[in-house]
Amino acid sequence: MKKYSHSKLTKFIVFIIMIAFFSGTITTLVKIVTIPFNSVLQKSYFESAAYIQESQGLISDLTKLMGEFKNEENILNGGTISEDELKDKEEELYFQFQNSKKYNPKLSEEENYEQFKKEYADEIAHERDKFIQRDLREYHLLLQNMDDYETPLFYASDGTNVYTNTTMKERQEFETYPAFFIFDHYDQEIYPKETRENDYLYWITDQVNELDPENTVIYLAFPDKFLNTNIKEWKENSALSAKNLYKLTYLVPGFILSFIYLALVTGRKSFRDQEVHLNVIDKLYNDINVLLCVSLIALYTVLLDLLFEMNNKMILPITVLIAAIGFVLIFSLIKHGKNKTLIKHTLLYNLISQFAHFIGDVYRNGSLAVKTVLLAVGYPLLVALTFFIFPVTLGVAAWFALKKIKSFNAIQAGVEEIKAGNLQYHIDIKGRGEFARLAENINSITDGLRNAVDNELKSERLKTELITNVSHDIRTPLTSIITYVDLLKNEKDPTKIEEYVGVLDQKSKRLKVLTDNLFEAAKASSGDIPVHLEKIDIISLINQGLGEVGDKILARNLEFKLNFPADKLFVTADGRLLWRSIENVLSNIFKYALEGSRVYVDIEDLGNDVRLVFKNISASELNISADELMERFKRGDESRTSEGSGLGLSIAKSLIEIQRGKFSIQIDGDLFKAIIVLPKYSQE
Repeated sequence: MKKYSHSKLTKFIVFIIMIAFFSGTITTLVKIVTIPFNSVLQKSYFESAAYIQESQGLISDLTKLMGEFKNEENILNGGTISEDELKDKEEELYFQFQNSKKYNPKLSEEENYEQFKKEYADEIAHERDKFIQRDLREYHLLLQNMDDYETPLFYASDGTNVYTNTTMKERQEFETYPAFFIFDHYDQEIYPKETRENDYLYWITDQVNELDPENTVIYLAFPDKFLNTNIKEWKENSALSAKNLYKLTYLVPGFILSFIYLALVTGRKSFRDQEVHLNVIDKLYNDINVLLCVSLIALYTVLLDLLFEMNNKMILPITVLIAAIGFVLIFSLIKHGKNKTLIKHTLLYNLISQFAHFIGDVYRNGSLAVKTVLLAVGYPLLVALTFFIFPVTLGVAAWFALKKIKSFNAIQAGVEEIKAGNLQYHIDIKGRGEFARLAENINSITDGLRNAVDNELKSERLKTELITNVSHDIRTPLTSIITYVDLLKNEKDPTKIEEYVGVLDQKSKRLKVLTDNLFEAAKASSGDIPVHLEKIDIISLINQGLGEVGDKILARNLEFKLNFPADKLFVTADGRLLWRSIENVLSNIFKYALEGSRVYVDIEDLGNDVRLVFKNISASELNISADELMERFKRGDESRTSEGSGLGLSIAKSLIEIQRGKFSIQIDGDLFKAIIVLPKYSQE
């Protein structure tokens, strides 16, 4: 036993075994990382983290939509901007003000701050708008994400807005599924019951509990097919995780025992041998050895990261190679530790020692002048000699180079995906380097391409709908005219003739209105209308206009609530075109507003602009977006039974825009809001 315990063959065999155990441990750990091993400790799929994760992302999106953003109007009004955000930005701008010529040191801090508020009012407002635009982008992105969820089936409502991927709306419908989450106001029901024992359930419940239970309803259901697939996958992962954990029970002890044995016998020919026998590798300086070990660890970390994403099969051979080199270097250090030369056998120690001896000899034997020169030159030379850290620099450079290669490969893969037509692909590179900026630019180009494709598809759809709607709206009265003309040819009864003529008159006038509106819409959108901008008293215009349509207001039993400034307010506009736009908005109200309801008209002075807002409650459900309602020939009643042409709002928008104004509409449930912004009249 003594003979074989320290033999080179035994050491070599144990070294191979140690490398095998170490490599096996690493590859097993990689598998454990890729497959959730905690599933081994869980009794069923419904008690696993995997089950909760299927709903967590959806719940997170819903809580943000309903809890933080609520709706677009809330975002536009700044409801999502925290006071801390604005305060931090104000402090940043105030710091700029303090370092500018505008800051007056003769004034107090309070007076300077008041001056800052006046001078930087536009900048503060701009920063606030940037926060709003940020939240708007995230809000619309979340709305798009809602369309990507196929499972679980969900229905969510905050009392105003509804988010769903199914036609189901009732709680009872969701309760028919084998697994579900019910958050109905203050009531919470979770099935199956074993889900309540899930340690990760709080990932969902904590988010839901942050919402207002008074108005919140969230229903989630998991279909059988989805559950069967996921349960099967979970069981497979659980079995694989158990297998990997079992492997570690003998791989780790095997590695530790073999390492301890080699550490004890390395450099010795027997247990009684006091002399440490060194070889060629041991001539390598220990500090260089340590730097190589650190470099190998850094290199292996980078390679492992790359191979983890690209080629898992290469992990084992790379691990074996680097582990073999690394442990040879480590056992060399252990030998020097046994030999008590761990410090003495370093490049730094030898350089300093030799330099010190040389300086000492010269200093002891030299004159005073020589001693002075040595003191003056010695320190810089000592610093120069410490250039031994070059290997560290080399290792760091190699790490950065590999990191850049990884980023380049990610960009290359992304470009290939985009080239193949996948415009949804996003290149994810963290950091602020050139590759990160390149990836960001490519992502921006992809976003632009995707938007262009979407817009083109939308344009084609609009063209089709326009042709269909124009044909329908013109054909309907035209068909009636043809029909009644045929009836009139054979009719002898004067009473019937008079009735038919009346219908013909009505339908021909209807056809004339449609064609006139169509031509007006075309002219307005092309800008081929003369515009005479002048000073207009907007308050007087509205009051006078409402007086002219008083009979229509009475006919619909509408109550107009006016909120106007006390002083006169003037805008720069064309009086004729402005009234035509307002008339179209009022006409829309008379056609679609709930009879007997209130109509609110607000005029607000914004400083450089004047905002005019019309608000009313729709008689029918507005199951259409604001953008769609602005399209030509789009009506709030999809049955198209009303007398409207679907052109009124489109014409109003075009007319307002050629007057250098802005026209928009907002829909919140059954609340319809038309907003006109015009430049305020200025004498300058």
